Amino acid sequence: MLLKDYQPRPALVTKATTVEKPKFPVIDAHNHLAPPFGGGWDKRPVSELLDVLDEAGIEMYVDLDGGWGEAILESHLDHFKAAAPERFRVFGGVDWSQWAAKGNDFPEWAADRLRQQAARGAEGLKIWKPFGLKVTDHLGDLVAVDDTRLDAIWATAGELGLPVLAHVADPVAFFQPLDQYNERWEELQAHPDWHFPSPPYSTFLSIVNGLANLVSRHPQTTFIGAHVGCYAENLAWVGDLMDRCPNFNVDIGARIPELGRQPYAARRFFIEHADQILFGTDMGADVAMYRTHYRFLETDDEYFSYDQDDPPGAGRWQIYGLFLPDEVLKKVYNGNARRLLG
Repeated sequence: MLLKDYQPRPALVTKATTVEKPKFPVIDAHNHLAPPFGGGWDKRPVSELLDVLDEAGIEMYVDLDGGWGEAILESHLDHFKAAAPERFRVFGGVDWSQWAAKGNDFPEWAADRLRQQAARGAEGLKIWKPFGLKVTDHLGDLVAVDDTRLDAIWATAGELGLPVLAHVADPVAFFQPLDQYNERWEELQAHPDWHFPSPPYSTFLSIVNGLANLVSRHPQTTFIGAHVGCYAENLAWVGDLMDRCPNFNVDIGARIPELGRQPYAARRFFIEHADQILFGTDMGADVAMYRTHYRFLETDDEYFSYDQDDPPGAGRWQIYGLFLPDEVLKKVYNGNARRLLG
């Protein structure tokens, strides 16, 4: 039998809790509305999207697809924000491709574009993972995440009160050799473009350490480290950065597979850093998906699937519920996001 055909069914008899609605209203602080991740809601009636969010108990939805072009940003503001102002927050971005043409003036140009985006209605800045992996300057040199030439962008975000949601790097396994020891081998076989071995790419640690340097250098700017600070496999590293830098927050988007297989450490992490963790999914608007997240955060269910697929996408393991206290759930579900997003 081939490994791809091996799909064992657990023989464990365990409690299975269905959580149809969260205990408290939820702000999804990391998600998308346009292809490829958002389900193409930019081409569908907003009323249909609101029906899904209402059924799932989602009070507010952060759309990270505003991009850097004013036309794209305005289309999302006009389509979503105008239809339901209190239900959506739309983030802008940085057009790194312009560095080649702008040369040494690029950082100030990008900072000015951020001011323009804020004036048009952007309520945050999203940094995508090519930053640190593929973004180059006007000389064709790879740009480090903590490159001081870009300080004007981060300082401007702080001046404007815009949180910077930064996704740098990816799961650690994506940077490791694609051999028999790689725990994401099947996922990387399905998505070979997600593999970033060093060389030619920067090492994983050089990228996340660059993020740590950047955050510590700009204490007046609010940063949200996407995907549990971009290092969900090492909660001690993330927690240390959160302790050192009160301006550093994290979301849990697309990382319950990692958190759920280390339930003791993850529960301690949530309780110790309850004021700096935001709910997020990064998986579009889907009721069943949201209910899996609620089950993970609210129940003490054991050894259940984090995914609707079989075998699950990230890896062949199951997760455990964290059974978080209500006072922690309130902050994670909406309190922290409400404070950071205004």
